[in-house]
Formats: sequence, structure tokens, C-alpha cells
Amino acid sequence: MEVNASSVKDLREKTGAGIMDCKKALAESGGDLEKAVDYLRRKGLAAAAKKMGRVASEGWIGAYIHPGGKIGVLVELNCETDFVARTAEFQSLLKDIAMQIAAANPRYIRPEDVPSEELEREREIYRRQAADSGKPEKVSDKIVEGKMERFYSEACLLEQAFIKDPDRKVGDLVQETIARLRENIQVRRFVRYHLGEGAQKP
Repeated sequence: MEVNASSVKDLREKTGAGIMDCKKALAESGGDLEKAVDYLRRKGLAAAAKKMGRVASEGWIGAYIHPGGKIGVLVELNCETDFVARTAEFQSLLKDIAMQIAAANPRYIRPEDVPSEELEREREIYRRQAADSGKPEKVSDKIVEGKMERFYSEACLLEQAFIKDPDRKVGDLVQETIARLRENIQVRRFVRYHLGEGAQKP
């Protein structure tokens, strides 16, 4: 079913869960707000989202070098306590995220990080493509939104399909770990190096 922006906004305010998680919850519950809240709670996302408002200033900086030495990643993963940062589960999450960045080359962490001018440029390209196809406006709008979601799923780390389990997003992985460890966990920043990238070849 089609989910309207107002319902997504209401659900986000009620649970603190992410945009895509709220959309999915509303779609799964037929647009019923209370059922959508229950859906998020069952998934552990509502409880995890509440923890995401807490300060996460501890954590760990992880490094990953892909075999062959041509791709390297540094990533800062934050949590609330040094104790959790040293747990095997937190370290495993850090390693998985670093490997994800190496393999999938995201440009941003989350959809909110994408500059508005880039979003508008992407939307305009998709609008023109839809218009050129001759589809009715209502259909064209759905096509544009579908392509925007695909853009997020490629460009944003937390929206990418997890390389070890494509049925889950990286954001789901983080949320599930928050729910288990009972601490806020945030990907703060990352940098990905590709050998020779940007160098001028003779």
C-alpha cells in the first residue's frame, strides 16, 4: 500500500525509528499507526530508537584492508561506554561495517546526510526520465520515489543491503545490536581509500 508522509512523520515522533523503518512498518500494518508501533516494538526498533537519543562518545576506530592491499577503510563506531566498546559483539559489528564500506563504497552514512542540492538533482533526473516515458503523473511520482529509495540504498551506508545477509540492511544490523547491548550505537564517520584513486595516469 501507499504510505503517506504525514503517517511516517507521526510514527517517527512516536517511536524515534528511522524513515525507512517507519515506511515499512506502516506498509506491513496497512497504515494503522498503533499496529505499526507494535511492529517496530516486535522488531526491537522502537526501543532501540529511544536509546539513539543518548550521548555516544565512547567507542572504537576500526581499520580494514581488503586482501591485495588496494582498498582500505577507517571507521569510527561510537557507543556509550568503554565496556561495551570492548565486547566481542561491538567489535564484530565494527568489522562488518568496515567490510561493508570496502565492498559497497557508500558516500554517506544516512539519507539525512545527503546534501539537499544533490537530492534535488537526482529527483530532477528521475522526473525527466519518468516524463519522457509518457507515463501518467501519478505513476511518474511513484517511479521517482522508487528510484530515490534505490539511490538511498546505494549511496547511504545504513540503507545498503548487508553484504553477508542481503535480506537485512546495515541499519537493521546496527538497530539489532543496540537492542541487544542496550546502548546507543552510532556510525560517526568513515573514510575509504582506493589505491591510485584520483591520481593522474600518464
